[in-house]
Amino acid sequence: MMPSSLPTRRRDFLRIGSLLPFGLMATEQRVSVGSEHAKRSTAKSCILLWLDGGPSHLEMWDPKLDVPEEVRGPFRSISTRIPGTHFSEELKRCADLADRMTIVRSMTSPLGEHGLANQYMLTGYTPSPSLEYPSLGALTSQQRRDNFGALPCYVATPEIRTGMGAGALGVDAEPFLVRAGMAGKGLAARDLDFYPGLDAQRLQRRREMLLRIEDQFRTQHGSEARLETPFDAAFRLLASEATRRAFDLNEEPESVRARYGTRVFGQGCLLARRLVEREVPFVTVVQTGWDTHENLVLQLRDGFAGAKEGVGLIPTFDQGASALITDLEQRGLLDETLVIAMGEFGRTPKLNPRGGRDHWPRVFSVMMCGGGIPRGMVLGASDRVGESPQLEPVTPADLIHTLCIRLGIDPRSSWTSPDGRPIQINSHGNPIHALL
Repeated sequence: MMPSSLPTRRRDFLRIGSLLPFGLMATEQRVSVGSEHAKRSTAKSCILLWLDGGPSHLEMWDPKLDVPEEVRGPFRSISTRIPGTHFSEELKRCADLADRMTIVRSMTSPLGEHGLANQYMLTGYTPSPSLEYPSLGALTSQQRRDNFGALPCYVATPEIRTGMGAGALGVDAEPFLVRAGMAGKGLAARDLDFYPGLDAQRLQRRREMLLRIEDQFRTQHGSEARLETPFDAAFRLLASEATRRAFDLNEEPESVRARYGTRVFGQGCLLARRLVEREVPFVTVVQTGWDTHENLVLQLRDGFAGAKEGVGLIPTFDQGASALITDLEQRGLLDETLVIAMGEFGRTPKLNPRGGRDHWPRVFSVMMCGGGIPRGMVLGASDRVGESPQLEPVTPADLIHTLCIRLGIDPRSSWTSPDGRPIQINSHGNPIHALL
């Protein structure tokens, strides 16, 4: 850490935009990694496909066949490459990749409010008024940051939702945000642009001036040797041409970009592949709009009234997620990259009078593949109408506990809160042995 008495005006030498809020502030907190757990891990990176709003398990991973229409819903089901297992007909591409996946059909939570449920699913802790727990992405970022290069350790696109941040772990573990462009077109890591009038040479001269000031301060005050500062990380990020290129999707052939789909979610999946290819530890791709209280056919399948071909949430997800999984496998990255698709809860087992489904945390589904996760497996089951877990209920705490192990983080180890308390990474969950 920099000496606290170093004059704050030296910050005026730097005009590096909004880099500092996104994972570059220094902190003394660290996550310890148990060697036993690290040995069991096979995942170098994780891509979280966050379906924000509560995706319907009945319209995706857990359709019901022989049930009344108000339970079954408007979509048919199709068989998959897992014998005896069906997905929604709108998940055609994912159904063809099901033998690479594990589907957890028995997730269960008591929290049915978006913000609270988000936090539980993303941190493994029910929300507390006294402490904001860090997300799995933040924990992974904090573990890996010491030996990482110029790229951020934790990237989110195109937005950050409740529960995805670092909480009390420290702002240095916050995600670096890559936003959507104007009118939802494309993605842009705008925080990598130079401040107007600033170029690489001028930035380097400012850094040299800052180093001289700090050296003089340490000489005068007998301070310890210089440590890494947030400004060092910011300089590396701004000055790295390779970093800027990592976020430039124009480097991809048009045929590859088209395979992922032209919408922001698909392009986010492509960006995630480019980043884990460069060993970024954690990437979150957010797809919003899953809070389907009414007219779910329009939102989930059609996308807009009168659509001749479905371009709604599920077809968009199906295209982007399937392209990501296929691309990772073809590049030899799937075995070391954990891919997760989930939201904060599921939807009610009966359609409401508005043609939608309401919040339902009692049972829902999560899809996982890669990173050492078993292939072609369905874990747990919901009951006949998708109302409650029937076999092997899994809590968000259990899920985060298991994912920590897969990522080489000992869930029983601790981090230190701002008031000096040791906080266990995961104190309530149990490992899901079938996934380990």
